[in-house]
Amino acid sequence: MVVMLSLPGGADWPQVFRLCLSFYFPYLIAIPMNLTLKVWRQSGPDAQGKIETYDAKSIPEEASFLEMLDIVNERIVEKGGEPIHFDHDCREGICGTCSLTINGIPHGKDRGVTTCQLHMRKFSDNDTIWIEPFRANPFPVIRDLIVNREAFDRIIAAGGYVDVRTGSAIDANSIPIAKDDSDASFDAAACIGCGACVASCKNASAMLFVSAKVSHLALLPQGQPERDKRVLAMVRQMDAEGFGNCTNQYECEAACPKEISVENIARMNRDYSMAVLREQLA
Repeated sequence: MVVMLSLPGGADWPQVFRLCLSFYFPYLIAIPMNLTLKVWRQSGPDAQGKIETYDAKSIPEEASFLEMLDIVNERIVEKGGEPIHFDHDCREGICGTCSLTINGIPHGKDRGVTTCQLHMRKFSDNDTIWIEPFRANPFPVIRDLIVNREAFDRIIAAGGYVDVRTGSAIDANSIPIAKDDSDASFDAAACIGCGACVASCKNASAMLFVSAKVSHLALLPQGQPERDKRVLAMVRQMDAEGFGNCTNQYECEAACPKEISVENIARMNRDYSMAVLREQLA
């Protein structure tokens, strides 16, 4: 049986149909969102920065946060404006480059995701979104939302590696490693060096980052010969870069997109204390 409906004139029935679909099948059809962006703009390291307002209209909810910024930038460029500058690379949550503070939280409110993994479906229509760079003295702003994180590179260069000869590649099972140790090492090695731990800490502490880099080698046999040398060099370089001390509030773990555990900080503190003692007794 076919039922014929008499539709009132002037009604936007395609839109009504879309609204009905979005209500009963929210994952089948996406209604574009209109947003207001409050973005930090700064033309250079020594320039005075300020918050500027942008309308982000008709943003698809399936877009990632960076894709939303791409859409906004295209519209800014079409009008002859200067696009919003931000870091990005892999856009797969691996490189740690796309580090933004979104509504006051590094990488946004979702746990265990980077900025590029955050999608607009986590926001609502007519939301106002505040977007700023990571805030920390060791991370000076280069331009807009881009910060200089070379301090992390210098900490790694101070000792975050194995430089003794370990021989050629051998069978994976020839060196027995306890399961707990191998799992803890793997978890620590997941750190992507994005800097969310620093941005989330009121002291701008880098202890979660440094402890992850220290731990993932300290837990393995290959890292034992330089264990003391490594932790001493990396912690001292961290202090020289101007990072603060741990607040013991663990905002770093909450903000970390790889959910690195603060147990690594405790392990690094133990290693550092023993290394300093052995250094003084030597």
